[in-house]
Amino acid sequence: MRVVIAEDNALLREGLIALLSDHDVEVVAQVADGPGLLRVVNGHKPDLAIVDVRLPPTFTDEGVRAAIEVRRRHPGTGILILSQYVEPVYTAELLADGAEGVGYLLKERVAEVRTFLDALQRVAGGGTALDSEVVSALMRARDPRAGDGELAALSPREREVLGLMAEGRTNAAIARELVITPSAVEKHVSSIFSKLDLPAGDDDHRRVLAVLAYLRAS
Repeated sequence: MRVVIAEDNALLREGLIALLSDHDVEVVAQVADGPGLLRVVNGHKPDLAIVDVRLPPTFTDEGVRAAIEVRRRHPGTGILILSQYVEPVYTAELLADGAEGVGYLLKERVAEVRTFLDALQRVAGGGTALDSEVVSALMRARDPRAGDGELAALSPREREVLGLMAEGRTNAAIARELVITPSAVEKHVSSIFSKLDLPAGDDDHRRVLAVLAYLRAS
């Protein structure tokens, strides 16, 4: 896998490079701003770009704006956003044209090496990887009253399962995370799609896309 990194924090950037190199991921370029990201993606055609939301000069949304432009110019390039905070507005913008090959993780997840590398592989392969806190924020943004609307029909356990589904987890992974049986997960998944009036597909990626389509709906 060939990766470029857009991160202005030099310490984090070097740490990412070392981590990825140790796991046979080739970092072909590193930059500290949005224009630099566009330049290196144009030049190197990487499989995936790891991008900080906030980059110079204003440290507001330069990173995600550059990531959206990368998606426009190079639709096959995976985008893994790293952010210090949960920012659902930026997530929704990035997902607006489709969830394939998109991830959004909090920076603290980098320390969870296995989780981070799994997310990297999923996004590079055209899948989706969303931090559970980001998923929760998207749910709240869509249903701020938290007592009305379709989400209110879900049980607390179904909300947990939905969040893990949106992270791209398989049924087996959800079962391990929640310490329940795979058959119990299947029942929860079936109930979720029934309550949200969403058809259940046969593979995990299609389920994630359906969930994200629901979360983006207004």
